[in-house]
Amino acid sequence: MKPIYFSILILFSVTMCSSKPKEPIVLIQTTYGNIKVKLYNETPIHRDNFLKLAKEGFYKNLIFHRIIDGFMIQGGDPKTRNMAEKDTIAEDKTMGSTIPAEIKFPTYFHKKGALAAARWGNEENPEKASDPSQFYIVTGVVRSDNKLDEIEKQRFERLKQKIYSDLQSRNMDSIKSMYKEGRKEAIAELRAKLLEQANKEAESRRPEITYTEEQREFYKVRGGTPHLDNEYTVFGEVIEGMDVVDKIQKVRTNEKDKPFKNIFMNVIVLEE
Repeated sequence: MKPIYFSILILFSVTMCSSKPKEPIVLIQTTYGNIKVKLYNETPIHRDNFLKLAKEGFYKNLIFHRIIDGFMIQGGDPKTRNMAEKDTIAEDKTMGSTIPAEIKFPTYFHKKGALAAARWGNEENPEKASDPSQFYIVTGVVRSDNKLDEIEKQRFERLKQKIYSDLQSRNMDSIKSMYKEGRKEAIAELRAKLLEQANKEAESRRPEITYTEEQREFYKVRGGTPHLDNEYTVFGEVIEGMDVVDKIQKVRTNEKDKPFKNIFMNVIVLEE
């Protein structure tokens, strides 16, 4: 009976694996060669949006307009379509349309080769919503354990501060009432209590900001941009053509990180 039971287990495993949805594959064609990327099913809004734009031919003749060696290559801005090499992108201080963030850290992180969505800064975009078309591919550099420890510590303090701010907001009526009554000691006591509560909650949520051993090993051996983790949506990764990405990151750029010679792109869908 054992061989039959073993066969059933194998058949069950194969069936389960085959039922898992395939991850879409796209090809980013560039002046320097092709980059094959898979899109994560766990970030469906970004996945479907990227596929839609690719099918519409949106990315054809756009350029990689921002390149920083040891950091990332960025493109997808519609204002760069057929842009002349001497032209620059006009600054626009008004945030345009966005798509909701799908930040899945620590599952997906800014390892070398990660595909992520660009976005406006936290001040005007506290929800960390993504630009609907601009993306970047991470190159980055290798990081030490000490640097990763430092990033985790900073991330923990930001988490604790956010929790504390939220608790203060929820207790603001009480705090205002105490101010009017001149109860300074009560206010100090309440804030100390809220700070203690924030610290406990932050500790319970520490896995949200902590790297696994596998992630640490990746950053120490292959590199990436860990300071962007939990801040931007990572929605795919390069599976072929990282050598092309490395060539692009080495091109000469001006003071605004725009290449002196345009690097054009197009994105086509290979598999869905």
